[in-house]
Amino acid sequence: MIKIEKSPNADSRTATEKVSKDVLLSDSHQHIGDVLKALCWMAGMLLDAAAKHDWTKVQYIDEFYHDYKQAQDGFQGDFKEQYWYKVLHLQERHHLSDYCPEDVTLFDVLERIADGAMAGMARSGIVYEDSLSPEILTKAYHNTMKLLESQVIVGR
Repeated sequence: MIKIEKSPNADSRTATEKVSKDVLLSDSHQHIGDVLKALCWMAGMLLDAAAKHDWTKVQYIDEFYHDYKQAQDGFQGDFKEQYWYKVLHLQERHHLSDYCPEDVTLFDVLERIADGAMAGMARSGIVYEDSLSPEILTKAYHNTMKLLESQVIVGR
C-alpha cells in the first residue's frame, strides 16, 4: 500500500484556508513526494511484469516446442490455432490484439511495447507496425487509475 497524508492546500481548488507561501511550498513538496511513491509503485509493477514476461514459453516448453517444431516442419495450419498459443500463450496479459483482459492496464500496454520492439530488433532488425484500439487504451488508462487508487491510503 502507498501511504500518503492529506495536502488540500497544495491546490487552490481544494484549499481549506488562505495559504501562506510556506504552507504552499510545504504541501507542494509533500505532493511531489506522493507522486514519487506512486511512480515507484508503478516501477515495481513494471519490474513484476518483466520478471513474468513470456512465462508460458518456459513453464510449458514441451507444448511450445511441439507447436513450434510443427511450424518448422511445414505444418500448414494456423499457428495461432495450435494448443500452446490458443490455450496457454493467451494467458499472458500483453497479447492484447489476440486477447484483452477485462482488467487490462497500462502495464500490459507497456509490456506489449517492450515485447514488440525487443522481439523485432533481436529477430529481424525491424520493429513491425503495431497499434491498439482507442477502446483498449482508454480501458487500460482507467483501469490503471483505479488500480493505483486502490493502493493508496490517505492518513491525517
